[in-house]
Amino acid sequence: MQKANSAPPKFVQRERLTTHQAHPDWDILIGDGPVIATAIHDGHAMRPSLEPHLALGAEERRREEDPLTGVLTSVGDVRIRVDTSRFQVDLNRPRDKAVSKDPADTWGLQVWHAPLPEHEMQRSLAGHDDFYATVTELIDRMLERWDALLLIDIHSYNHRRDGADAPPAPQAGNPDIELGVTTLDPDRWGHVAERFADVLRRHPIAGREPDVRENVRFPTGGHFPEWVYATWGERVCTISPEYKKHYMDEWTGLADIAVLEQCRRGLAKAVAAVRPEFLACR
Repeated sequence: MQKANSAPPKFVQRERLTTHQAHPDWDILIGDGPVIATAIHDGHAMRPSLEPHLALGAEERRREEDPLTGVLTSVGDVRIRVDTSRFQVDLNRPRDKAVSKDPADTWGLQVWHAPLPEHEMQRSLAGHDDFYATVTELIDRMLERWDALLLIDIHSYNHRRDGADAPPAPQAGNPDIELGVTTLDPDRWGHVAERFADVLRRHPIAGREPDVRENVRFPTGGHFPEWVYATWGERVCTISPEYKKHYMDEWTGLADIAVLEQCRRGLAKAVAAVRPEFLACR
């Protein structure tokens, strides 16, 4: 029985989406809201049975992964962080390209000593199938509650490929934050992308306003956002921030946590600025 003149309750029971079982290759945290944030290249783990086949060392693999992007997924109501390396299976590529067979597909890097045994290949591809099936069910269920969703597909990229002591790549072709919006429906969501970019520019990173531009380095986008658009169309607005690795030394792997936090805060502000567009779709 509630006491007379007592304060209203601070917590209420309500039905919400929850995960039924965990997956060994990725983590999913689910809150109540229309924003999904993913870091599908954050991971570095490699299945033990693949290690004897690897021609790449751990440092070479890490350089081409997107370390610490999982931290930035805190901006989402639903957060997906993949723990396994993109070299085990690349979830941002179509199934037939998801496990490297040709160095041309991996920046000239020879990933394996020899072609993988078929059973290892199929085991990795099963992870690709599981991920896409999981995301399909997740987005379908979320769209039962929300008319439209915002997907923040977070990545990072190298800008010092000529070597640890060489000058970085020119700024003209390497923005501090590239926004991949190749699948974003401009009629419905173009104003959202503009507002998102404007807010990012107003939050300094490493002592200056970041250079934020669209579709500069990756003008064709990635498979994951293309698949999302092909499946749900304009009901999912996908923005893919690609952070230049100014938050870390891409050769040593040492991170500047203060700069990473500045990236996270700016991203959180940008998401907050456009969130009302999606809450209004409920």
